[in-house]
Parts: sequence; C-alpha cells; structure tokens
Amino acid sequence: QVQLAESGGGLAQPGDSLRLSCAASGFTLARYAVGWFRQAPGKEREWVSCIAITEGTTYSADSVKGRFTLSRDSAENTVNLQMNSLKPEDTAVYYCAASYLTWSTREQNYDTWGQGTQVTVSS
Repeated sequence: QVQLAESGGGLAQPGDSLRLSCAASGFTLARYAVGWFRQAPGKEREWVSCIAITEGTTYSADSVKGRFTLSRDSAENTVNLQMNSLKPEDTAVYYCAASYLTWSTREQNYDTWGQGTQVTVSS
C-alpha cells in the first residue's frame, strides 16, 4: 500500500523542542513535495510548512517561521519537522501529506495523507 505515517508527537513544555517524522511506505517520498498541516480542537486544519521537490526549498506559515524547520532524510524515506521554541498555540494534531506538485500550501493539492500525531504543549 501507499501510505504515510507520522511519529514523534507527545507532550512538551513551552520553549521545548520536538521532532516529527513523516515516513513513506510504498513510494519514494523524495519525488514528492511534502506538506505539514495541523488541526487544533474546534479549529479548521491549517497549513504549517512544506518542502518542495526542488532541493533545499522550504516554505512556512508566519506562525512558525524561525521555529519550525523541514528537512528530508531520503535514506530513511522520511521528511522531518523540527519544532523549536514550542508554544501552547502549537497544540494540535499534526499531519503530513505528499503532493505531485513541486510545492503547495493547499490541502487540495496533496494526494496522500498520514493519520496524524498529537502534539500537546503545556506547563
């Protein structure tokens, strides 16, 4: 099967760091743009960041710029989201998704989605 799986979520205190991973099975993730989205309770899912097929090109929402960093680990067929300086506002279920486009911030342009991983930031 073609699927994605997120991991690395958990409980963190404000200011802490977490690293989320998006692992692909059944296809080569390096050939796709990968986006990260998050959804907090009672909120619509929002775009967080994406890494383009173009080498080294990433984009991030204003809310996470300077704090979150995307990278590829092609040897492991994964994309990682390094989250630093976490805030309570970062609490959400985080999803990764793959797109045939070079890059995109829009959910509709992503074809394969993971099940999500919970990130909770609190004292």
